[in-house]
Amino acid sequence: MTDQRNMFLAIIISMIILFTWDYFFAPKPVEQNQLNAIQAPENLLPNAPNQIIDNSSDALIVTEDRNSVLSKQERIPIHTQKLNGSVSLKGLRFDDLTLASYRETTDPSSKEIELLSPIGSPNPYYAEIGWISADRDILLPSKDTVWTTSANNTVLSSDETIVMTWKNQNGLEFRRSISIDNNYMFQVYNEVTNNGDTSISLYPYGLVTRIDKPEVEGFFILHEGPLGVFQDTLTELDYDDLTADESRKEFSSTGGWLGFTDKYWLTVLAYDQSAKIEAAFRHINSRGNRDRYQTEFRTTEPIIIAPGKTDGTMTYLFSGAKEVEILDNYTETLGIKRFDLAIDFGWFYFLTKPFFYSLIWLKSVLGNFGLAILALTVALRLLLFPLANKQFRAMTKLKKLQPEMKELQTKYSDDKTRMNQELMELYKREKANPAAGCLPILVQIPIFFALYKVLFVTIEMRHEPFYGWINDLSARDPTSIFNLFGLFPFDVPSFLVIGAWPIIMGITMWLQQKLNPAPTDPMQAQIMSFLPIIFTFLLATFPAGLVIYWAWSNALGILQQWFIMRQAGVKV
Repeated sequence: MTDQRNMFLAIIISMIILFTWDYFFAPKPVEQNQLNAIQAPENLLPNAPNQIIDNSSDALIVTEDRNSVLSKQERIPIHTQKLNGSVSLKGLRFDDLTLASYRETTDPSSKEIELLSPIGSPNPYYAEIGWISADRDILLPSKDTVWTTSANNTVLSSDETIVMTWKNQNGLEFRRSISIDNNYMFQVYNEVTNNGDTSISLYPYGLVTRIDKPEVEGFFILHEGPLGVFQDTLTELDYDDLTADESRKEFSSTGGWLGFTDKYWLTVLAYDQSAKIEAAFRHINSRGNRDRYQTEFRTTEPIIIAPGKTDGTMTYLFSGAKEVEILDNYTETLGIKRFDLAIDFGWFYFLTKPFFYSLIWLKSVLGNFGLAILALTVALRLLLFPLANKQFRAMTKLKKLQPEMKELQTKYSDDKTRMNQELMELYKREKANPAAGCLPILVQIPIFFALYKVLFVTIEMRHEPFYGWINDLSARDPTSIFNLFGLFPFDVPSFLVIGAWPIIMGITMWLQQKLNPAPTDPMQAQIMSFLPIIFTFLLATFPAGLVIYWAWSNALGILQQWFIMRQAGVKV
């Protein structure tokens, strides 16, 4: 009993520490006035063999309104069903993308999610693709190169391919063809025609750069930051991991992809899956203490172009929402290795993905993700019915023995050792096993966390409404008992937002406890009595969909346990 009590205490203290740290000490977003007149490097490329990149041209960044920065450059518009933005003819960086299908809030008139932004805006975030060479005499396209296109007023859409060209003084002609599919994948084909007299060696490269650490969820179960797949293995680094060490984190691979992930959004480069590459994650603390995070790659073998010949390479840029079916499709159609790992399904991947597809199917049938969660809960309860029956029958037997157990506790109150011996004899005589209910609980723990993962990390749940006051199943219940659920017109502090669904969950947890036998240890019994209150406060910050699942699951458990107890003749 002492071990069980210590376990419960450890769980409660750990959860309190985690949530206290998350609330009071999690990194806060950078204020706008801190971003003005700060310097950051703007010409940081992967190193070619025997080449040292000169970063002395780092530019002074004066933060301006995003639209003002965009208006200063000649750009090719991007308009598809899912993306809006533009590509600047200067440098051909992908630095302006918004998501047409996703808004900042549940209000359909709110702003589109801004994903990529140019240098000079408050939060620069961009992707760059090009060539580098060990021969520094070769003039290559750079961030300052102004490309030309043969088409006038062209819009890059799902049925268009934009071709841009630039020629250098060495007789090299560079062409870049950009197209986009119906979702979020750009195809960028870079080719070079050598009109010179000697062969040249060029290395394809790509990078995704983020200046300033973005606001992250700050939650320990979700990865946000640099990531990539190298040698078929997922590699994830937190922003703080890179900040603590200014050195590059280097990787070698054949094929794969790399970039940055947010909770719901992803920007990554995928290269030729048969090519050998050198990749790196790095952080630079630039002048003015502005953080620069970069993921980058270059091929290990150059492309050698003889005089009069043309050669090139394809690179894919994904920048958009982490929709599971879309990512899975790119693995099948483009051969991008393990692309679905961009979604942080966690340790219980073997459960989370089936749960996800089950919810998607149930939603298509029932028309609402909340109803899909309720239906999936019923299905899981039926699946675990034999185990749950074993658990409830064991608890019912212990419930019947409560009077005798209390009698032994009173009789041997001054001799704990003798009391435990007599209790063991009682269990043995009545064939009751106090540990019989543990296995079903252990089985349900990974199911709970797997479903939590699905609700927390998959964008398909974002801004999905339920009935009543829940307009986003992926967000916390917005109501609070401290203003009588909106009856009084004032806001309460976030840590006091205890919504109706968490309270319903707490009540069902309390009712379920009342059906179970009370712990023999008074201290443990006291701790257990407080658990419904503690979990009500803790789950108030969890996604409403998960709280609804837990409350509904408790209600089904109460019904099942009540039926078993009635069958056994136990007074309920």
